[in-house]
Amino acid sequence: MSKKILHCENISKIFNAGEAEVKALQGVTLDIYENELLMLVGPSGCGKTTFVSVLSTLLSFEEGSCEVLGRDISKMSDEEKTAFRGENIGFVFQSFNLLPSLSSLDNVALPLTIAGEKRDEAQKLAKEMLNAVNLADKADIKPSKLSGGQQQRVAIARALVHQPKLIICDEPTSSLDHQSGQIVMQLLKKITKEKGVSMIVVTHDNRVYEYADRIATMEDGKILKVDSYL
Repeated sequence: MSKKILHCENISKIFNAGEAEVKALQGVTLDIYENELLMLVGPSGCGKTTFVSVLSTLLSFEEGSCEVLGRDISKMSDEEKTAFRGENIGFVFQSFNLLPSLSSLDNVALPLTIAGEKRDEAQKLAKEMLNAVNLADKADIKPSKLSGGQQQRVAIARALVHQPKLIICDEPTSSLDHQSGQIVMQLLKKITKEKGVSMIVVTHDNRVYEYADRIATMEDGKILKVDSYL
């Protein structure tokens, strides 16, 4: 059995909407393992994005416990959470979130330059990541000149550049055509095995389920089942 890198148990999250309470998460328990690609699936509004926001320290929670990479995230201060994310977690979004005025290389290098890395070293590491996603020849190109699939691969390189142990992908293929989505998922699967990272992919796209090691199905703030795909 692979090493467990995340354990969340009985997580509950409540949002207040005026006088009403919305139970976004209701007793969610889940483990995630080293070098695993786990997909989190279910209908819109079932709690998928809320859950990954909790385990990535972006949202607090009311009940339960969650350990990520051996750290009890409920006991972290806001400053500690920010530092923990910066060191250990990468994010890939549906909308790419690339800065249009920067080249692909500078977009990838951005997390390192924000963290205070020297420009030459940041760009060296960014070039390595662009090469890893087969876009070394697009280093000087701005996002508007790239296809959607290429932009998502730049975003993946940016998520990897600080060598995180956990990557959170929120609907990474929903803005892409089928072929581009397949290329992106092949890349994400390869990364989990070759870079030694664990990956959680939130998705509605059942065409990419084949790339999962396990699939956790959510509904109404609960995990209904966890299946091994292979």
